[in-house]
Amino acid sequence: MIWIELIILLACIVIGARLGGIALGALAGVGLLIFVFLFGLPPGGPPQAVLGMIIAVITALATMQAAGGLDYLVSVAEKVMRKRPQYITFVAPIVTYLLVLASGTAHVIYALLPVIAEVSRNGKIRPERPLSMSVIAGFQGVIASPISAATVAMLGFLLAQGISLPRLLAITIPSTFLGVVIGSLSVAWRGKDLDADSEYQNRLATGKVKMPQESTPIDNLFRARGSMLLFLLGIVLVVLIGIFPNLRPAYEVVGAGVTETDQVSMGMAIMIVMIAIAGLIMVVFKASPEAALKGTIMRSGITAIICILGISWLGSSFFEGNRNFIVGGISSVLQVYPWTFAIGLFALSTMLFSQAATVAILMPVGVALKLPAVTLAALYPAVNGIFFLPTYGTLLAAVSFDQTGTTKIGKYLLNHSFMLPGMVTIISTIAIALLLSYVVS
Repeated sequence: MIWIELIILLACIVIGARLGGIALGALAGVGLLIFVFLFGLPPGGPPQAVLGMIIAVITALATMQAAGGLDYLVSVAEKVMRKRPQYITFVAPIVTYLLVLASGTAHVIYALLPVIAEVSRNGKIRPERPLSMSVIAGFQGVIASPISAATVAMLGFLLAQGISLPRLLAITIPSTFLGVVIGSLSVAWRGKDLDADSEYQNRLATGKVKMPQESTPIDNLFRARGSMLLFLLGIVLVVLIGIFPNLRPAYEVVGAGVTETDQVSMGMAIMIVMIAIAGLIMVVFKASPEAALKGTIMRSGITAIICILGISWLGSSFFEGNRNFIVGGISSVLQVYPWTFAIGLFALSTMLFSQAATVAILMPVGVALKLPAVTLAALYPAVNGIFFLPTYGTLLAAVSFDQTGTTKIGKYLLNHSFMLPGMVTIISTIAIALLLSYVVS
């Protein structure tokens, strides 16, 4: 029976991923209906704390976007890249990484890609080099960000295992940053220079290369800067609360005539801080609630929430119904070679196109298999297999923004511009993270 259930699980994932958007979560609901009502599996349950934290963070991000803070953050990144065009292959990925780390979402990269392509072309640098690596750096920034949906989901599973947010960041930030640097080196001299590239010269001669466009000015700098600084303050507060647990207030609970003292959990603290930041941005910097709801951040956030709700619930039901078989079947291999868990994370992320959904499905399995918590933290970057199939939005956008034609999908699908930097970066990051896990353990 388990194989039939597995086929249903994979079918829901594949069909949902192919349809895109919220379909991944909705199709998971179909599988859950079959599991519970037809096969009699335990219903399991979605990770409520994780979903609550994601909702709070997305709300704060959306209000910052509504006040112009996200556009201002992108404009700062653009100025940095234009100052040293000759170093764009290294500067662009690092700037992209830092921007995604600060904002918690890879969607900001869409505003950077045309700038990277333009600066590269004007500096006579092959755009494929910085564009391909910047897309990969964006994925790494998601892993390093303390407020990304994936990290919030990861933290929800690791807190109970004794891994705090600072310990997780002590592994993910250095490893992902160094991974980006190593990945940039792998493409620094890739391909022909533009002067010697026949396809670009042909496009230039036929007028297919268009003139660069001016960036859109920001309407209200005070609101944009203020909302950005307030949002960054929220991130700092979250990290400080993680470093100093005493900052989380204690409170008394009265039940059955007995008074007990408890402390606000880390997950609850994140929710309170980020929801408060969203409210302050609306009041102090006049962020429109309607604009926040209609913005790209809120739309992508709601999509992520629905997908995580459905897919994690489906995975929970499947795992609880087959716990003994799954744990008994792979525990011996993982105990000897725990790094092989990274292969499962990488493979699933290539199908789901979502780091957070991958975490929601497989991390509970890793916890149940009693893999060391620091090992799970070190293997966390393996959820960045999104680049493997060239169908993700940021990959396609990078190809379309490169007017020189150097950034390509490839004739054989997998021989695309993002494969080399993606594989080099993810392998380097995991290797460094595993070394760091021994230091912080």
